[in-house]
Amino acid sequence: MLSIALAGKPNAGKSTFYTAATMADVEVGNYPFTTIDANRGVSHVRTRCPCLDRDQRCGNDNCHDGKRYVPIELLDVAGLVPGAHEGRGLGNQFLDELTNADAILHVVDASGGTNEEGEPVEVGSHDPVEDLDFIEEEMDRWLASIVERNWESIVRQSRSPDFDIDDSLTEMLTGVGATELDVARVLRRVDYPAAPRQWTDEDRQRLAAEIRTETKPIIVVANKADIAPEENIDRLRDAAETVIPATADGELALRRAVEAGVVDYDPGDDDFDIVGDVSDPQEDGLERIREVMAEWGGTGVQRALDTVVYDVLDQITAYPVQNETKWTDASGNVLPDAHLLPDGSTPKDLAYAVHSDIGEGYLHAVDAREKRRIGEDTELEEGDVIKIVSSAK
Repeated sequence: MLSIALAGKPNAGKSTFYTAATMADVEVGNYPFTTIDANRGVSHVRTRCPCLDRDQRCGNDNCHDGKRYVPIELLDVAGLVPGAHEGRGLGNQFLDELTNADAILHVVDASGGTNEEGEPVEVGSHDPVEDLDFIEEEMDRWLASIVERNWESIVRQSRSPDFDIDDSLTEMLTGVGATELDVARVLRRVDYPAAPRQWTDEDRQRLAAEIRTETKPIIVVANKADIAPEENIDRLRDAAETVIPATADGELALRRAVEAGVVDYDPGDDDFDIVGDVSDPQEDGLERIREVMAEWGGTGVQRALDTVVYDVLDQITAYPVQNETKWTDASGNVLPDAHLLPDGSTPKDLAYAVHSDIGEGYLHAVDAREKRRIGEDTELEEGDVIKIVSSAK
């Protein structure tokens, strides 16, 4: 399961975002370090279900009338403050938790209502653009400190006649969440001395920054967009490559209203219907959320998750079935499972995603839409329904 981490300074709204996206009970408070221990929960990305191409909907619990929700892991950890790489706040704990995340949503208080330490201030008095760079800087410095701590070991290894610096760097960096392929890509584009003793602090810092860029893509969630001065959103968009305006409070209110049976809404919709009895203050609150959704095309919470998974991480959704005619598993469930795979994945990759034994015993695959066998090297596309034929049971 893909893991997405929520990063940001304290009190930017990470825990509210997490609660809205997972509907898990966590402490939410208007003070720094509400979150101490990391929260891990299951959220979902939204995509088009293939059942829309059939006469009837699939009936899967994760399909809402053709809106398919695919599970991912969402991680909410302690807020990060400047100096976190030196242990300020709960920085070391926070940074350690990020090592296994596939990508990061940087939740920024777009309203400017909290200072750089996460302490409440008057809305608009803090420049949220100033919060953008420090997450990357803290991660870079933290990774550089890890490289520095391990450098003497690499120097000792270099005395061996069969020493290979690329192998040593790969062994070290896979310990902080990088894959061998990640390290290989970075080393191809970075110039560095072959002898470890010739490396400078700048060489190690450059390596750390490149590894972070390769392994921890970051997009910005401009949270509290419902109370943010409009120019703050514009300036954030000018300053960062990908910015999603959001109201985590609004999303949480809608999901709780759905649970109460008073609102008809699916995560990621750009509007909702009031279907139950609400008080005048509740209706006023819901109408304010509707206005924000109309401006930004939704609350932004689902869009942020979808953007980081499908656009930044370049994932596709594939659906394995056992019956290529009915699109069912052995129990007759229609489109029972959805798997996220990197763009360019093949039927054999899907087989391994289902189960390692299925992958080991892979024989061939059938495109259930076309009712034809496809090659092992065929690149799957978003929404493909595939029958895997394997010697494994």
